[in-house]
Amino acid sequence: MAFPIQARLVEMSPRDGLQNESGPVIATDIKTGLIERLADCGLTHIESASFVSPKWVPQMGDAAEVMAGIKRKAGVRYSVLTPNLRGFENALAAGVDEVAVFAAASESFSQKNINCSIAESLERFLPVVEAAQKHKIPVRGYVSTVLGCPYEGEISPEQVAKVAKDLADMGCYEISLGDTIGVGTPLKAKRMLEAVTKHVPVEHVAAHFHDTYGQALANLYAVLEEGVAVFDASVAGLGGCPYAKGASGNVATEDVLYMLNGLGISTGVDLDRLVATGRWISNVLNRHNGSKVGQALQP
Repeated sequence: MAFPIQARLVEMSPRDGLQNESGPVIATDIKTGLIERLADCGLTHIESASFVSPKWVPQMGDAAEVMAGIKRKAGVRYSVLTPNLRGFENALAAGVDEVAVFAAASESFSQKNINCSIAESLERFLPVVEAAQKHKIPVRGYVSTVLGCPYEGEISPEQVAKVAKDLADMGCYEISLGDTIGVGTPLKAKRMLEAVTKHVPVEHVAAHFHDTYGQALANLYAVLEEGVAVFDASVAGLGGCPYAKGASGNVATEDVLYMLNGLGISTGVDLDRLVATGRWISNVLNRHNGSKVGQALQP
């Protein structure tokens, strides 16, 4: 079986991991400390903040301060989420390396999440992508609910493929396919990917799987077999989805890295440092470490 020689891990914890933490707003220096520790692990792509209204996502209210406070490391791409043109303009002023936009494969989820239809969301993103291209800033596109929706249930692979194609045609260099509520299984993941790659080359596809039902690693392995070599993950399994009842965190970066190491696939990431980082942020947040590998290697 031919696996990729190399894979890229996109670290989601500073944004997707921290944005849903309940309780007091996490201090800016904790966020910058997490980002810097992740970069020191060898991660080269870190989603660092989200330029959204603090009214809707209080934990991301200090996005500009976070981006200003990071001691940036050469060779690391610090990306941010920008749902609209105002968010992009604020991100641009903060000197970001990459921006991301997000759409859903489910109409119901789109309405519940961002209060508009899929088509309307794509229309909102167009000026963001155009502005980013003008400033030569790459744009990453996310498609959520690709393997199931909390409101609609099953989502057809063809619907996922349509949204992925629209984002790629708009100018997104990479499309991250998200199993937002973690209900997918390996065969469903393969069928969804098959539909998407009829329109978007597999080398421009990433997998973003949550572990609600314990299927994330199995699903990642399934799409790895099909040529996907970019994986979104979150140290210590931080994160979830505020609009998806019961959705646990993203797959833990430590667990994905351990699997890739076992397959002989290079990532450039140091497992021991990553485990230490997951342990540190779990302690700081006083929360359970969601990484199986992190727990197994606990001293």
